Amino acid sequence: MGEPVKLVLLGPPGAGKGTQAANLCERYGIPAISTGNMIRAAIAAGTPMGLAAKAVIDRGGLVADDVVVGIVKERLAQPDCEAGFVLDGFPRTIPQAEALEALGVELDAVVELELADETIIQRMSGRRVCPDCGASYHLTYQPPKAEGVCDECGAALSCRADDMPETVAERLRVYHSQTAPLSAFYRERGLLRTVQGQEQVADTTALMMKAVEDLA
Repeated sequence: MGEPVKLVLLGPPGAGKGTQAANLCERYGIPAISTGNMIRAAIAAGTPMGLAAKAVIDRGGLVADDVVVGIVKERLAQPDCEAGFVLDGFPRTIPQAEALEALGVELDAVVELELADETIIQRMSGRRVCPDCGASYHLTYQPPKAEGVCDECGAALSCRADDMPETVAERLRVYHSQTAPLSAFYRERGLLRTVQGQEQVADTTALMMKAVEDLA
């Protein structure tokens, strides 16, 4: 596969897209582009799109597609994207995918990370964080030395609201209704590659790398 490497990562919340995006970026020397991070950076930098997003967020609303697309456009125009990028969290909907095409962005592949809803709920509901120092744990995969207590500072661990089983189930419902249709959208364009999430992160990473390297 020739350079640059332009990828979109799809997959439900909690499937491990962030970890895989970081691995791909290290492998190919390209930036990971998260819309959440970009919106925060645009707000901090005071760009026109950032100011528009801040006005919406301050009212408790969701940032409109045209604002998100504008922020993505600003980010992709930066020099570090010349060698490629990994988009994580965008597009989330068919209109966003169509807007990305309208920008003239040509993708090498869209890699979808698949994981059963039950597995995601189990993984996310087992996460615990320290409210004082920010250390993170998992009851199954990375438990603290003492139950419910942070190894680093001794504070009581808590479960984030986002990780509550009922919250995770709702996030998955939204994903399946709004974002999952992107699979067919990109399959029709011959861009979709599917990777089954594995029990071990390293095994998922190996499959992810093969899916990208096999594009040639």
